[in-house]
Amino acid sequence: MLSFIRRVTHSKLGIVITFLVLGLVALMFGLGDITGMGGSVGGGAETVVTVGRQKITETELRQRVQNALERARQEQPTIDMVQFVNQGGVDSTLDGSINSLALTRFAEQQGLVASKRLIDGQIASIPAAHGIDGTFSQTAYEQFLGRARLTDRQLRSELLNETMAQHLLLPFVRASQVPAKFALPFASLLLEKRDGQAGFIPTSAMGNGAAPTDAELATFYKRNVARYTVPERRVIRYATVTAESVKAGAVPTEAEIAKAYQAQQAKFRATEKRDLVQLVLPGQAAANALVAAVKAGTPMEQAARAAGLEPNTLKGVEKPAYATANSPEIANAAFAAAKGAVLGPFPTALGYTVVRVDGIEKVEARSLEQARPELLTQLGAEKAAIALTTARDAVDDAVSNNATFDEVIADRKLQAATSAPLTAAGINPDDPASKADPAFAQAVIAAFAAEQGDDPQIVPIGEDGSFAIVSLARIIPAAPRQLAQIRDKVAGDFITDRAQRAARQAAIDVTAKVNKGMSLAQAMTETKLSIPGPQTLPPVARGQLDAARGQVPPALTLLFSMNEKQARMLEAPNKSGWILVYLNHIERASAAGQPAVIDRARADISRSIGGEYIQQFTEAVRRSVGVKKNDKAIGQVRAALTGQGGSD
Repeated sequence: MLSFIRRVTHSKLGIVITFLVLGLVALMFGLGDITGMGGSVGGGAETVVTVGRQKITETELRQRVQNALERARQEQPTIDMVQFVNQGGVDSTLDGSINSLALTRFAEQQGLVASKRLIDGQIASIPAAHGIDGTFSQTAYEQFLGRARLTDRQLRSELLNETMAQHLLLPFVRASQVPAKFALPFASLLLEKRDGQAGFIPTSAMGNGAAPTDAELATFYKRNVARYTVPERRVIRYATVTAESVKAGAVPTEAEIAKAYQAQQAKFRATEKRDLVQLVLPGQAAANALVAAVKAGTPMEQAARAAGLEPNTLKGVEKPAYATANSPEIANAAFAAAKGAVLGPFPTALGYTVVRVDGIEKVEARSLEQARPELLTQLGAEKAAIALTTARDAVDDAVSNNATFDEVIADRKLQAATSAPLTAAGINPDDPASKADPAFAQAVIAAFAAEQGDDPQIVPIGEDGSFAIVSLARIIPAAPRQLAQIRDKVAGDFITDRAQRAARQAAIDVTAKVNKGMSLAQAMTETKLSIPGPQTLPPVARGQLDAARGQVPPALTLLFSMNEKQARMLEAPNKSGWILVYLNHIERASAAGQPAVIDRARADISRSIGGEYIQQFTEAVRRSVGVKKNDKAIGQVRAALTGQGGSD
């Protein structure tokens, strides 16, 4: 609710804030994105930003963005660098770095410190730095640093920054009290109602027009080259070790089968299973009455529900288990009675138990020969799992001892394979019919997290313990396809784009006429297009939109950010056209005297007021410390990351 209200009122409170983005800023940021916050490490590269006396270089920013992309892939595996940059990945990463540096510098100016012992304690609490005994291990810590491509100094520097940020920002996080008078205007907005009209000018109504010329296509292609850029691809070398591949060595021996049969005699002996319906009543009188009713012909379930209870159905239970869960007396009675018998009531610690026998199954004993197929399957799976674990441990030991991919493959006598160039989604863009293999997804993720020359990695490819040994063979940077290869596609996009621009101009004309006093219906008629007239938007309260939790048509959302008797337009999804919205009337209301509505607004504001304080404080710190950006250098980083320029 609050974020929507803020958007409507254009208040700074309408900015969506999160504690991590503008608060602690780099909390755990460094564990995947640390390049030494203590100063520039760019090796002479141009500076992109100066915070106080500290600098961030192009090289450093590019590395940070790459690390941020790797973290983003944990939640969105298909995202590539071009998409990440186009979605603001460079700006958000740079802002996080600036905020972290600024907060640390400000904290130092105020005399805040973090002792070496405190940082040591934080390092000791990192799970990846623990050995098999659960305590800190120097070897495990060094391996963790190696996997993260960090030095001890870099990690300590980042943990220091995080600690300083916590000292400064934690008081704001706890700020959540909002007075009722402060919340009243927002609560009143929840009761406000609006109505209007909505129209639609579809792109398809504009027609295809003339075929584009070669010059037009060339210009369009150049202007939209990012649209035709093939994302970064990677060629992966891999070898798999599966349960099927170790099956031959996992065949149980006769001695193992016999031993397993002896160990599981209880499972193969003759037994009896019963289906029982059980009900526990609080008093004996009620239990007696229910038993009498059931024996007189009333179904037990019906009688139980009449008493406000629900019976419990037990399928295929055996006597020992039933006796343990209830009592030997009840079990003896239940397993001696005939099918359909109603037994009890039996006094128990919870009340009085009534039991009905619904089914009886006699299970014959199975000899060793009869149990052999089941035991073969069971033992085969167990031995295969052990073989897979042994093989995985052997490969892990070899990699830890600096064995190369080829050496591991040769030593284990495995068959290596090489993938086609794959995107982060596991797809080969050169093969339109290709589909991502879910079993190979972890291998693709591992390859995109690796750098050229990294050690082989072991990744799971099945729930049965199967795994793959993965090595990055080659990185193919993002690059646009040649126009000649995709001319038909570019031509189709050109025609769609031209039609959409024509639809946009028509929508602009309609909007202008309506804002000068013409009705929406008349203005749409004057377009001379074959389109339906506007639809009425009945009165709706702002609180109703909030209750819809984001499932709100765009036209209604726009309706609550307009002035009365005003028309506005917005683009429909998938370039399908333009939506026209006209606000007819605003019915304002006051929440005074409605404490429930006010309390709701207070609760919503309280959940984010701390983030508001954090944003304002961080902005003030940045102004105090001093931040200077080099927009040209930042642009060069964007271009280099998207394959449109720049160099290493």
